[in-house]
Amino acid sequence: MSNILAMAQKEVRAYFASPIAYVVIGLFSVLFGVFYYAILDWFVKQGMQMAMGMGPQSLNVNERMIRPLFQNATVLLLFVLPMITMRTYAEEKRSGAMELLLTSPITDIEILVGKFLGALTLYAAMLGVTLVYLVALFAFGTPEWKPIATAYLGLLLFGGCFIAVGMLVSSFTKNQIVAGMMTFVVFLLLWVIDWLASSATGLFGTSAGPVVEEVLNYLSITQHFDDFGKGIIDTKHVIFYVSFITFGLFLTARSVDSERWRG
Repeated sequence: MSNILAMAQKEVRAYFASPIAYVVIGLFSVLFGVFYYAILDWFVKQGMQMAMGMGPQSLNVNERMIRPLFQNATVLLLFVLPMITMRTYAEEKRSGAMELLLTSPITDIEILVGKFLGALTLYAAMLGVTLVYLVALFAFGTPEWKPIATAYLGLLLFGGCFIAVGMLVSSFTKNQIVAGMMTFVVFLLLWVIDWLASSATGLFGTSAGPVVEEVLNYLSITQHFDDFGKGIIDTKHVIFYVSFITFGLFLTARSVDSERWRG
């Protein structure tokens, strides 16, 4: 365990020793703030219309504002998280430190988990900065905190899946830019998989189409986030995310192990 924590600390220090951590946190917080302002402005206008008897009969800040805000935040992760994961293994290969890691007394699993926790720590810090925006809601309104906490848990698990996949992609190349671009493409494919599900019946016919659609919908990480945004913690969604992360890290371990044999 001490080796894992030491590796995680090394990764976090490496992030903050370069501009990566500051750029990622700053970019995400600014874009999150843009979405926050836009949705808040719309919510205020809806409230004014309701007061004049022209809008909806009731407005729930969690349902009408916070839930759409977190759904938009998942879109930002498509662009931000590749900047976190692209260096995890690609930089080690480029600098020649990969050989030192593979011959060190630290096991491959300890290196892998340490790198994952380091990236997850930076991602958690990135999410933590956004709490500043939500404090204003509690200062001037009465939103429910439990759905917000649930949504943050969903975002953490959602991002953990992307980090595991990004580490796998980074283990394939020595170039960080290539790793970042490949990671974005893979993220985008995972994002639109439920869109493909809607076309499954037309592509595979009425016999196999519904089965393919159900499978693709289950594999969609965005579909599993929806309940978290509603304030619901369903164990099947938690199990899916944890299994996805575990499988992604397993494939990364196999990729790194093949690097040892090639070396």
